[in-house]
Amino acid sequence: MKNIRRKDRQIQNDEAISLLENCDYGVLSTIGPDNQPYGVPLNYVYKDNSIYFHSAITGHKIKNLESNSKVSFCVVGHTKILPDKFSTEYESAVVFGTATIAQGEDRQNALLLLLKKYSPEHIPEGKEVIQKQDKATKVIRIEIEHMTGKARR
Repeated sequence: MKNIRRKDRQIQNDEAISLLENCDYGVLSTIGPDNQPYGVPLNYVYKDNSIYFHSAITGHKIKNLESNSKVSFCVVGHTKILPDKFSTEYESAVVFGTATIAQGEDRQNALLLLLKKYSPEHIPEGKEVIQKQDKATKVIRIEIEHMTGKARR
C-alpha cells in the first residue's frame, strides 16, 4: 500500500465513499497476461466496501481479470478548471482490490442495484432485461482492500 503524496489534499475515507456512491462512472484498470495495462470506463455501483459492475462474458477486461485479479478503480467527482492558477479544482477516489465473479444472491443484488442507480424509472422492464441477458452477463465484484481520496477545493 502506497501513501498519498499530497497529504494536504487527502480527503477522509467517508468523503471518498461518498464519491463512490454518487459518481456516475469510474475507470477500471487491469493488467493483461502480456503485462500491458488497460483502463476502461464503466458503470458501477458501490455497496458494503465493494464495487460491482456487469460485463459481457468474454472480452479484454475479462481476459485480464482471469490473468490477474488485482485491480484499481478510479472515480472523479466535481472538477473546475482554474486557468489563472494553471490548475484544477477536483475530487477523486482511487480504490485497490481484488476482482472476483459475483455469484448467486450477491450477483442478483448487484444487478438490481445497478438497475436502481441507472434506470430507476424502468425497474420492471429492467428486471426483464436482466433475466433475458442472464447467460450473456458476468457480474464482477471488487473487494476494496485500500482506498485513497484527494481533492482541491
